[in-house]
Amino acid sequence: MHLSFLASYGDCSLSGRWLGVPKRYCCRCFPRIAHKKRYDENSLITKRIAITCCNGQSDIQKPRQFSSSSTIKTEERNASNDIEWRFLDRCRIFVKGGDGGDGCVAFRREKSVPRGGPAGGNGGRGGHVVLVASKGDKTLAKFRNVVHFEASPGRNGLGKNCHGKNGKNLELVVPIGTIVKDGKTGNVLADLNVAKSKVLVCKGGQGGRGNSAFKTEKNKAPFLAEKGAKGESRVIELELKLVADVGFIGVPNAGKSTLLACCTNAKPKIADYPFTTVVPNLGVVEQGDPFVIADIPGLLEGAHKGVGLGVGFLRHVERCRLLIHIINGESQDPLGDYDAIRQELVLFNPALVDKPEVIVLNKIDLPHVASQVVQLETKLKERCGHCRVMSISAVTGENVQQLLHKTALLLNSLESNLGSVERDTIVTRPEEEEPIRVERLGWKQWRVYGTRIQLAAEMTNWKYYEAVERFQRILDATGTTSALEQAGAVSGDRVWIGEEIYFNYYPRENIYYSMAVADGHID
Repeated sequence: MHLSFLASYGDCSLSGRWLGVPKRYCCRCFPRIAHKKRYDENSLITKRIAITCCNGQSDIQKPRQFSSSSTIKTEERNASNDIEWRFLDRCRIFVKGGDGGDGCVAFRREKSVPRGGPAGGNGGRGGHVVLVASKGDKTLAKFRNVVHFEASPGRNGLGKNCHGKNGKNLELVVPIGTIVKDGKTGNVLADLNVAKSKVLVCKGGQGGRGNSAFKTEKNKAPFLAEKGAKGESRVIELELKLVADVGFIGVPNAGKSTLLACCTNAKPKIADYPFTTVVPNLGVVEQGDPFVIADIPGLLEGAHKGVGLGVGFLRHVERCRLLIHIINGESQDPLGDYDAIRQELVLFNPALVDKPEVIVLNKIDLPHVASQVVQLETKLKERCGHCRVMSISAVTGENVQQLLHKTALLLNSLESNLGSVERDTIVTRPEEEEPIRVERLGWKQWRVYGTRIQLAAEMTNWKYYEAVERFQRILDATGTTSALEQAGAVSGDRVWIGEEIYFNYYPRENIYYSMAVADGHID
């Protein structure tokens, strides 16, 4: 009889760890009968379970494995939809800076130092939350299931003036072209349109000071320390606008994806039905000066209102420096298609129609399209008001190289004129400090608002008597006491600062004065 723990079930290609299986059976080939049960070689269990060992020393037949055609079809369908699932260009996430570490109350207790004095170290600062633009990421798919991010907190201070370690900053990598907005106000915080550009979205809380920081000439042995401040938290909205030099626009099934696959190494989904492309695709043309092409999914009349794929992908056109409008040569009304797309661009953003444009008539390899190429080109030139009109066949590659060459020349001319183009500048202003404000909540109930007083209350360590006295002085110094008096607060009223901290108000004495009287410490 051989005793061993059971290994995982599978063939010899799977990896496994040695679990005490008998030598003539390798652990990779051993079946899973029941988790952590003993194995008896002569028992009925092993005779019912099939096993094939990699060394061939098995007298038991492996059970038949049946493959379902529906399973294969499901896997193929999931693989085909993988790109659509991974692409995400808008999301909302919650971010929070790390909390600061607490300060320490400690004193030197060395034999040779009879009056060592305070030696409590300061707490470390909490980590910041930073967004970093990177070329490696193309979508915001990483934020689909994970939406809560928090930086590491700072360490607490220790004795012997040992300061706590600062928390590690949390860097969230986002694609180039990501716009960061405040989730509450909608204000734009940053536009990360350059590689390795960064923006600080949440600051970590400052560390609390130890008692050695409060040593003065009058108080040489302070018995108080501060708590660490909480890190900032907010909900931010990330909106991705693809950064590309050229954007392919047009009605569905015009041949945009076919042209992208013809001139780049991109592998977009191509089929003979509308809305084959449901997410933008990017490709790089390597001829001469490389440039990036974005294949925007097909647009319909009413796209600015959400018709078809809606405005979800119209914003990606805003980043393109040049638009190539692809016209379907098989369409019954090519000029009407052109006018409809132009109208949607105007309704979505009037500035889009001012971008340089190239009109491409596609599918000239078809006989009924080739017979009217000259007539269509003439009408398109009259309609658009310029002569940047070409006829190509994305399937056969006819005139595609000429199109790429002229596009590269046009992009170079646009680069020389970038200096004269006005660009929107995002100015990030620091948050204004909230002044002291008193609000009546009810009978003998008050709430105090103010950035400084809330921070002071949050960092006050209420278990130390000297810390409570210090907070009373802060109330007087910041004008909170006078503001409460003007609002009508009297002794014994309950005052709230923030959502969690409250105390009974006594204007001229310590806030624990009534407790001291009740305990008989004060006459």
